[in-house]
Amino acid sequence: MEATASAQTTHRTTHFINGQWSEPGGHTFPDYNPFNGEVVADIAAGGRAEATEAVAAANAAFPAWAEMTPGVRQRLFLKAADVIERRTKDIQAIMAAETGSGGAFAMFQIKWSIDLMRQSANWGYLPVGDVLRSDVPGRFAMAVRKPLGVVAGFTPWNGAFSLAWRTVALPLAFGNTMVLKPSELAPISAGLLLAEILEEAGFPPGVLNVVTHAPGDAAAIADVFFESPAVRSINFTGSANTARRLAARAGATLKRIVLELGGYNPLIILADADLNHAVDLAAFSAFFHQGQICMNARKILIERPVMDEFVERFAAKARTLKSGDPRTAGVIIGPLINDAALKGVEDRVQEAVALGAKVIAGGKANGKVYEPTILTNVPREAGVSREETFGPVVVIEGVDSAEQALSEAQDTPYGLCASIMTADQDRGLDLARRFNCGMVHVNGATMASEPSLPNGGVKDSGWGRSGHYSVEDFTEIQLTTVTRGTGRYPL
Repeated sequence: MEATASAQTTHRTTHFINGQWSEPGGHTFPDYNPFNGEVVADIAAGGRAEATEAVAAANAAFPAWAEMTPGVRQRLFLKAADVIERRTKDIQAIMAAETGSGGAFAMFQIKWSIDLMRQSANWGYLPVGDVLRSDVPGRFAMAVRKPLGVVAGFTPWNGAFSLAWRTVALPLAFGNTMVLKPSELAPISAGLLLAEILEEAGFPPGVLNVVTHAPGDAAAIADVFFESPAVRSINFTGSANTARRLAARAGATLKRIVLELGGYNPLIILADADLNHAVDLAAFSAFFHQGQICMNARKILIERPVMDEFVERFAAKARTLKSGDPRTAGVIIGPLINDAALKGVEDRVQEAVALGAKVIAGGKANGKVYEPTILTNVPREAGVSREETFGPVVVIEGVDSAEQALSEAQDTPYGLCASIMTADQDRGLDLARRFNCGMVHVNGATMASEPSLPNGGVKDSGWGRSGHYSVEDFTEIQLTTVTRGTGRYPL
């Protein structure tokens, strides 16, 4: 079996606080390979004490980091991008071992992260406010943007590396400091790797702090984030159910919160679409990273005149996707993240079949790998027809018109992203304008994500945007006025 380089065992596995790698104190938990169950590393299991120390370090580092000139900060970001680029093979290996990322998805994340760091290196030069007109004679008014302070980040296990960089880079670029709590399912890829890279790049101590925790122990760390007055904002990527609890706590403590959540993302294929392109785009949208991306297509709505031909071609394409150990060259479909995730996908598919759905391709697991699965004739009461199923499963539904497709696509509480395939771009743009979701791509994949673009959702898919648009989320406006002369007051 030809395989890529195995993950190194030299990665730091302890908390990173105030520029120092702490001792685990004997409290560790195993970080498992989702494909074969081997232990990738033993990770420090932290809690309230470590989180408190990390917040204090970030708070102490904030004044100097906020006042750092944009040119100095720019050089640090560019150096970090260079470190990521130099360590590409090492990072790819750990993502394969820890998160089941195939080579293509790992390389996508690495390139995306490099681009993000190089683009955000320039955001310190963005305008920091506005000069405003005043009705008071002699008054000069300014609305000045200032960083918030300490931002606490929660990073997920899926897209672990790139989503962690998005969580970290945006607040740091605008002068905030960070405490990061990575998912216990990807503590290296979603947290500790970033600390290694920023340390090597020369970021000052305390600017980024990383605290890891054992499964089931996230609450103690979250408690510190919400209780500490130094933490001004929460940056969370994950499930809507968890986000509701965090948003309620943020409201109770008057903290800002940015949420990027899941989606039940539709792909609309109109009868005039290029079917060859549609097949390739649908396979990428539905099955990339074995359907474990929040922007994966979950339902394909296709006009009936081309449905049969598309389904035949799409099923044939799905059967060609190589599955297995993600460390093996050419593997597209790797393992689901753990046994619970695999069972969840199996249960959803079995429920749909029991209710009358037809399996066109896939429909079963081979070890920890679930085959790319295509379902038709799925009744509305089946969970897979309306709820995000985090795996390589997509539903195909025939429609009689573009209007019906639009109506069906929006019959969901989610609003993350959508894709429309048509030869008529004006028609596609008209449909896109009427979509109530954060991102719509005409003749592009549902995952058409770039670091500089305003990625994010509406409704149950969250709020807030990435790219330089996140300046709204990670800065606050201070009004400053200067008045010439002496004023007249009604006292």
